[in-house]
Parts: sequence; structure tokens; C-alpha cells
Amino acid sequence: MQQQSSMPAGLSRACRALAEGDAVVVPNPAPLSYGVVATRARTVNACKGRTLDQNVAVSLHDRVERDRLSPSIDLSPAALHGVVSLLRLRLSVLLPLRHEVQYPDWVAPAVRDGYLAAFNGYWEPTAALWNGSPRLYGSSANHTGERPAASAAEAREIFGLDRVVVDVDASVAGRGPRWSSTMVRVDRTGGLSLHRTGAQDAASGLTAQAYLARLADSVGLSLSIASTDSGADVRRPDHRHERR
Repeated sequence: MQQQSSMPAGLSRACRALAEGDAVVVPNPAPLSYGVVATRARTVNACKGRTLDQNVAVSLHDRVERDRLSPSIDLSPAALHGVVSLLRLRLSVLLPLRHEVQYPDWVAPAVRDGYLAAFNGYWEPTAALWNGSPRLYGSSANHTGERPAASAAEAREIFGLDRVVVDVDASVAGRGPRWSSTMVRVDRTGGLSLHRTGAQDAASGLTAQAYLARLADSVGLSLSIASTDSGADVRRPDHRHERR
């Protein structure tokens, strides 16, 4: 009974909704905003009111699915280890795919220009949802071009009362602004560059370049040559290769 009382509001409904093919709104730890997830990419896009075939990201929270995908990723074992660390930090990551190896069909909606957009949405307060759905697509809890939802109340205003929203606002502390996740790119040499600024680099208090250097060192990756240029590929949060 005690375990049931601590369950986040809406979690049971969200698990059922996902199983029935609906999109649900899920929380993330601060400074990340809320996100939208579903078992079909088109469902995520429909929820956000955008083109149904627009690219989304896939959540690599399930180790079995991640291991199945690994042979398709054009990185060394050491770099792949660094990628797992990036995902644990809840960053969105662009990963290079091998041209000669077919990647699993289910990740195709997250592939653009030879790179896979991935994240790890698993969070302990909503573990039942992620454990029950090993293959999930995700994007930020907003309509394209708008600020993502920073709370369950904002998510309900955006998507309406009929959309299932998992609400942890009353039980999980978190202050300050919330944003979509920082997105980084790992090139085929294992080099790290910043693709899109977001919550993690903004919260660090560092310049983008200093944050990237610290991040690369912490996960055992190098900086890409492009990341040292003043014209590094940094995109706005509404870029098509987005996390949530």
C-alpha cells in the first residue's frame, strides 16, 4: 500500500495509454522540461500538431534494445561507452550510423543524414512506464516553436485535459527554469561537438565551449575538430533533430 501511495499521479493511466497507442506527457528532473513519448513516432508528432513524418528521437533506456542497435553505430567500443555515459546524463545525442550495416527498423524515424537522434528518458519516479515500454519515441512537451512545458499544469494547458500527464511536481523538488535537453553530436572518430544548446549547458554556468570540454573529459571522449571552431554547429531548440 505504501508503494502505491507514492506512485506519481497519472502513472498507471500513462502506462495503459502507451499500451493502447496514445502519447503521454512525462516529467524529467530539473532543469529539464516535460516531454511527450509514444510507441509510434507519428503519434508523437500528431500530439505536437506537426507533420506526421517529422523526425523524432528514440529513447535508448532499454539495455537490450541498445545492445541490438550497437553494431549499427559507427563508433569504437570505447566511444560507445562514452555515449552510454552521455545518455545517463540525460543529454540528447546524435550518433553516426554505419553505411554497411542495416539498423533496426524501429529507429528509422529518428535517423537523418546518417545520424540517429537518441536520448534516455528513464527516471526512477516513473520507472514502471519505461520498464514497460522498451521502444519509445520522444520530443519536448510543446507545439513547435513554443516553450516546452515546465510543469504538469503547463502541459495540461498545452495539450488539454484529455491528454495523460504524469505529475510529479508535488513530490519532486526542482527550482529554476526548465528547458529541452542539450544535444551533442558524436562523430565517427569519437569527437564530441555541441549541436544544440539546452538545459544542461545553460545550468552549468559555463560558456558552451567550456561546458563541452568538461563534458568530453567526464565521459572519456575527445572534442571534435569542428567544436573548436567559432562556427561550430550549434542549433536552436526547435531544430528538426530535437530531443523532446
